[in-house]
Amino acid sequence: METEVPSKLLTTLSHAADIVRGHDFIQIYSHYDADGVSAASIIAQTLLREGKEFRATLFTTLNDYNMDIIRSTKADCIIITDLGASYIDQLDAMKQDIVVLDHHTIISEAQRICYANPHLYGIDGMTSGCGATMALLFSVTMNERNWDLVQVAFAGIAGDRQHINGLSGLNTYLLEQGKKRGFVEEMPGSLIPAGDLMTQLFLTTDPYIRGVSGNEAGVAKLLDDAGIDRGKSYMDLTDDERRKLSSLIAVRLTQQGMLEQSMNEIARNRYYLKGLGMDAEYLSSVLNSCGRSGFGGMGISAGMGDRKSIELGANLMKDSDKDLVLNMVELDRKGLNQRKHFQWFDSSDSGFTGMLCGISMQCIGDPNKPTIGMNRSKEPVNLSSRGMWCQLDKGIDLAVAMREACNTVGGDGGGHRIAAGGSIPSEKVEEFLDVLDGILEKQLSSSM
Repeated sequence: METEVPSKLLTTLSHAADIVRGHDFIQIYSHYDADGVSAASIIAQTLLREGKEFRATLFTTLNDYNMDIIRSTKADCIIITDLGASYIDQLDAMKQDIVVLDHHTIISEAQRICYANPHLYGIDGMTSGCGATMALLFSVTMNERNWDLVQVAFAGIAGDRQHINGLSGLNTYLLEQGKKRGFVEEMPGSLIPAGDLMTQLFLTTDPYIRGVSGNEAGVAKLLDDAGIDRGKSYMDLTDDERRKLSSLIAVRLTQQGMLEQSMNEIARNRYYLKGLGMDAEYLSSVLNSCGRSGFGGMGISAGMGDRKSIELGANLMKDSDKDLVLNMVELDRKGLNQRKHFQWFDSSDSGFTGMLCGISMQCIGDPNKPTIGMNRSKEPVNLSSRGMWCQLDKGIDLAVAMREACNTVGGDGGGHRIAAGGSIPSEKVEEFLDVLDGILEKQLSSSM
């Protein structure tokens, strides 16, 4: 039984394709994370194949300042990917032809512009269709020959972690088509990272293994305990060695308080991109590293298949993986600050707020409370939050909680129920923490 794309979505995408065909120059705006860079790459490649001229700009977030940049663009046609849901009314008020391909929580429906978002068709944009998914569906609506770009869409799906509990919704449709056309292959996952074990166990933050991640002696000891030669890579292991190493890692993760469900998420299926000769998560990390290091143009080139850019992005990724794991070791040493209904940390020295937030929540935090990361290095203070499925079941909704708490202290916030962000004035941090605690308390008690 093949998955279907809702006919209303197909109508919207056909309308979007017609709009874009009527213009020679298109301005693309997208988010700077793996999903946003994947989506921008898909759109860029699509426009290139149609003989269109374009320019792509990546934003760390869509806020009033960046909205002013969009308003001042000279282009008559604008495509916004992986952003836009919170600014539909303002985009509606503009004169240009605008296409928005987003998957974040719906704030309002469009009156004038062309807006496609899984939530508008009864599909959950948090789990079942990301920015790159929407970009790919637009791309193949423009031209069927663009199905090869499904490989790049999988980097976006992996970047937004929409594959960790199995694919669903629009992402399932992409997998079916990608397999049928010979672009994507599904493979079983493992707790053991792919690649050279000494290197990859040192760098791993997915999972973060206390005493092993970021600790060379710890990695060597783990391999010795498993009776595995230190020069081996994942592909060299016998079935017996794999079992032994997996169970040693599982014991460690259990000791540091990680839930079994989280371990299952880490041992998730992998998606091999045949035309690119790499795993979707690998490409996702490369694109994410480019976007977050300020090399957005290189990220988009990598997503468009440029080998040199992929190679340079991979070097950035190795450097940023090392920084990330060492910052995670430091955060683990300090521990998380506990409030009644959430836990938080300050990442002003390191950046990596969102990533550290996700790793802490999954691997070292109290699984019953959401985790908040805070970067005070610039004004306004940047916030990230991450939850667990078991918290959502108890009534936690971080999209609402972050939006309300940030708004109360004069900032902005929003996102998904399980992962949301925001920004607030630095003098309001203590007040924000108190307000957030109160909102989470209400969410928990109203669902009792």
